[in-house]
Amino acid sequence: MEGRWWLYWGAVVIIIMIKGGHVEGGEVTYDGRSLIIDGKRKLLFSGSIHYPRSTPEMWPSLISKAKEGGLDVIQTYVFWNLHEPQPGQYDFSGRNDLVRFIKEIEAQGLYACLRIGPFIEAEWTYGGFPFWLHDIPGIVYRSDNEPFKFYMQNFTTKIVKMMKSESLFASQGGPIILSQIENEYGNIEAAFKKKGVSYVRWAAKMTVELQTGVPWIMCKQIDAPDPIINTCNGMRCGETFSGPNSPNKPSLWTENWTSFYQVYGGKPYIRSAEDIAFHVALFIARINGSYINYYMYHGGTNLGRTGAAYVTTSYYDQAPLDEYGLIRQPKWGHLKELHAAMKQCSATLLQGVRTNFSLGQYQEAYVFQEETRGGCVAFLTNYDGLHNVTVQFHNTSFELLPKSISILRDCETVIFNTAKVNTEQHNKRILKRTQKFDSRDSWKEFKDVLAKIEDTSLESNTFLEHMNTTKDKSDYLWYTLRFEHNLSCTEPVLHVESFGHVAHAYLNNIYIGAAHGSHNVKGFTMDIPIMLNDGINNISIVSVMVGLPDSGAFLERKYTGLRKVEIQCTETEFYNFKNYTWGYQVGLLGEKLQIYREENLDNVVWKQSETSINRTFT
Repeated sequence: MEGRWWLYWGAVVIIIMIKGGHVEGGEVTYDGRSLIIDGKRKLLFSGSIHYPRSTPEMWPSLISKAKEGGLDVIQTYVFWNLHEPQPGQYDFSGRNDLVRFIKEIEAQGLYACLRIGPFIEAEWTYGGFPFWLHDIPGIVYRSDNEPFKFYMQNFTTKIVKMMKSESLFASQGGPIILSQIENEYGNIEAAFKKKGVSYVRWAAKMTVELQTGVPWIMCKQIDAPDPIINTCNGMRCGETFSGPNSPNKPSLWTENWTSFYQVYGGKPYIRSAEDIAFHVALFIARINGSYINYYMYHGGTNLGRTGAAYVTTSYYDQAPLDEYGLIRQPKWGHLKELHAAMKQCSATLLQGVRTNFSLGQYQEAYVFQEETRGGCVAFLTNYDGLHNVTVQFHNTSFELLPKSISILRDCETVIFNTAKVNTEQHNKRILKRTQKFDSRDSWKEFKDVLAKIEDTSLESNTFLEHMNTTKDKSDYLWYTLRFEHNLSCTEPVLHVESFGHVAHAYLNNIYIGAAHGSHNVKGFTMDIPIMLNDGINNISIVSVMVGLPDSGAFLERKYTGLRKVEIQCTETEFYNFKNYTWGYQVGLLGEKLQIYREENLDNVVWKQSETSINRTFT
């Protein structure tokens, strides 16, 4: 049986067809050119919209605008840590209502690609893993490790059964035509050596045996076992993708990054509509691409504590639909025109024979030609990003704009140029102030309680790791210490070293300073000149996480929080508190009392606001 698991695939018959805006009846397979739906090859444009990054009330509008923009498919991850916050306890309500989201896609006549993962990365806290996995004895994430495989298979099976129970897979007449297992595992596979290779094979075997009746994909996974399709992620897959690992698999692009996620301290990444269109056309022309997904088509918002380390709450705001679901021009309109042009030529692109030849030093033609129907489509490509170039093609002169692809229907008429934007509207969000709240008299404030060692219930003679102590219940962890000062210190300096992300320090109930890391360099040091009391002194440092890490090999071993605290008096005299007794407190009082909820505002005493300008920590 071990060598014949792929035979399940040959037994699959899938039924799907678009009728009256809903998905019904037909067969879905694939060959070396494309996905085949109802016996016909398909050129599909897809867009990523993540259901928990917007509200259920927004979903119909977002999907409608995506459809109007020429998309055929909506692609989404499944978010394990939202759906199983505790082992065996599931939540599919509100923004977590995956079934409702998929049914809305179906109701609007679109297909769905379900990226189950269950590791997703996605700039999502802990890569989508629930933190309770960390405490499973002997677990090693994303490896041929029995504890991890047990829980991964449990959740994957849970999602598949849920989709089946609602008849949402294509084999049941539903909209889901693709499913994904794992995510960009090729980036870290080498770190696990032989166990990485065997894990990939196990994951492929496990998913096919679930018998969903739709193809499974693995992105950035060149060794994806048959029948799993390996796909490309990136901005320029027409240049970087080596192609599927079998001549019987199609070229699929699961993440065409329309922008890039933004981190605190960073600037928005602006990717032009022209550049996106160029690389979509190049992927179709050069790699025989037949499925292109825009990541993101709508990014939305990292609500609550869902963003990964240092990732802002606004996610892919520069996508064709911005954070709030508003159409961003000219990106949305230019891509809509590209989709329409490609659909005009889709029969020839999917059935024709492709050839290519040089038109100049930096110019090339890709030609698709059908012998039976006589169809012909040409992509005249200018890789020169600086100069207009005139080329000869089929005895006709064509002027090519810098870094552009001209698409010729019947190999004669230009129906689209990637560098020529016809969308006139270049919209811009305008903020209008409706009310000011700048009167200090109208504000009241609550100052959180400073943690002291005598109030803590957890003590240790070593520095505890932040995440393993908080268990993702809070971003805040207090480190507190009491010591007796008996050295000759004329100019003492508090020296703190942290693995990240932020630290605020108090000495004898007085705020003395803060420091933080960054997305690229999480760790930091902090040196603060201080004044010590003779005798007893109290140090309280609150360590803060700005989201959990979301990627990398051995994620379960990631380390954050304080690593060193000392007071330097002279080069030879200092207090090193490594082996002192530290008290620990998880979270803030305001968090525990949930004063961020309206019904809990009276749980604390609010006082008239004092000067709060530039206050780093309350």
